[in-house]
Order: sequence, then structure tokens, then C-alpha cells
Amino acid sequence: MTITAAMVKELREATGAGMMDAKKALTENNGDMDAALDWLRTKGLAKAAKKADRVAAEGLVGIIVEGGKGAAVEINSETDFVAKNAEFQSMVSAITKAALGASDIEALKAAEIDGKPVATVLTDAIAKIGENMTLRRMDQIEGEAIAAYVHNSVADNLGKIGVLVALKGTDNGIGKQIAMHIAASNPLALDEAALDPALVERERTVQTQKALEENATAAKPKPEAVIQNNIIPGRMKKFLEENTLVNQKFVMNPDVTVAQAAKDAGVEILGYIRMGVGEGIEKAEENFAEEVAKMQG
Repeated sequence: MTITAAMVKELREATGAGMMDAKKALTENNGDMDAALDWLRTKGLAKAAKKADRVAAEGLVGIIVEGGKGAAVEINSETDFVAKNAEFQSMVSAITKAALGASDIEALKAAEIDGKPVATVLTDAIAKIGENMTLRRMDQIEGEAIAAYVHNSVADNLGKIGVLVALKGTDNGIGKQIAMHIAASNPLALDEAALDPALVERERTVQTQKALEENATAAKPKPEAVIQNNIIPGRMKKFLEENTLVNQKFVMNPDVTVAQAAKDAGVEILGYIRMGVGEGIEKAEENFAEEVAKMQG
């Protein structure tokens, strides 16, 4: 029987299986849709698809450094228990290593680990461990030296927050200190030039409106020129000091900025990656009693 694209599409939509898996299932079962679906279930592929609508906000960040290149990967799971699973940790480490040679996340999904594409490795893990998992993001960085730090580490180069710092010059230990600073302070960008202009303009608008409203109710209002030429620039300077890495006060020595600390150590910060598990994922909070009642219902 001829297996058409429409048949493959229908089976994929019903099970969430990959295109090649759906086509193989139909081929193995002479185009019988129900039999193909059962075939996918026996292989664990349809089982994985059924979990795809669950929120995966836990998991691990993996980092790796080889020479002057570093990579970071976030792989999510539904529960923190999986992050403590040795098989899951091994998989994250392997995928992180593969990320060094991938140009983007789609290339990473296609990269092979022991003869299997990363996407298939992940699907197999979903079927075996029994939780939804997602390869959410990856990033790379290059420099003369790369420093690394993992916060809440559960194994080598695996944890809840991973930081990589690219430096120009010879790292004498300052790199890890800067990486630890980044983990703690979570700057928005390296410097003012790297900030999103829309974000800066939005902050300027907020501070302007705030200053004007405060001035309107002040016992002794200031001239508008003072607000525009002194107060607003002062507040924007503070915003940049608090949110750009090079201008932040160095946590190891608050008397100097991070940029000055790097300069004193003979290096220049070229860039950084800070990746935290579940950042930006909305995770529904459920009352346990309500969850049990829902199951009973």
C-alpha cells in the first residue's frame, strides 16, 4: 500500500511522533492507522507524545568548555526528581558536549550521540523515564579564555544555573569569580551597548513619568529643566549601574566595578552566558488536595 504524506501527517497529529517514525509505523502495518498507532505505542513513541502537553520547568543546565570555546544547554523535565536521575544527568552531559559542534538548537537536535539523533535520544528518555522533557535552548561563547561556574551543582558541570565568561587575556582566577558574580546578580547585559534599546527607552519613560508625578505633589516643585537634565539622567545612570555587568559593583569587592576588577586582573570581559533552569516558564501551582480531588473526579 502506498503511504501518503496525508497519512503520515494524520498519524503524527494523533500521536506526536516524528515524521520518520510515523512513516515507518504505517509502512510496517500496511497503512492501517490503528495498527500503526499501536506499533508506536509499543515502541514508546506515542507514550512520549502523550506527555508533550505537560509543563516541563525543572531539569538541568549543562555547561562545557574546550579550549577557547564554551557551550551551555538547558534540558527541562517535569519534576526535580528527574534532575537527580543518573541517566538523565548522563544524557544532559552528552547533549551538552554535542552542543560544542552545533550551530543552533535545530542542528543540535540533529546531531548524533552513539549513532542516534539528539531528538531521538530525548524521545527515548521520555518513554523510559516517564516524564515530558524538552531541549529548550543552547548557547555558545568564544574567547582567549573561558571561565565556568555551576550553581546548585548536582554533578560535574550540571546544575540549576550555569555561567560561562569569555575573557581576553590570561585568566588568573578572576574568571570564576566574575562567573559567580553573574550567577548571583543576573545582569541584563554586558554593557549599555548590549542592552535592548526598547528596554532602555521603556525605563526612561517610566522614570520620567515617575519624576514628573513626584514633582507635581512636591512641596517645592523643581523646574522641568532640572528634572530633564539632572534627575532623569541620574536615575538612568543608576539603572545602568545596577543592570549591566561591567558597571555593577563586584560582589567580591564592592569598592570596585566588575570592569575595574577585570582590568586590575589584566583581563577584559568579552561576553558571558547565564542560563538558569526554567527561566521564563510559567508553572501552574496546584493545591495538593485539589489535585487529589480532581483525580477522584
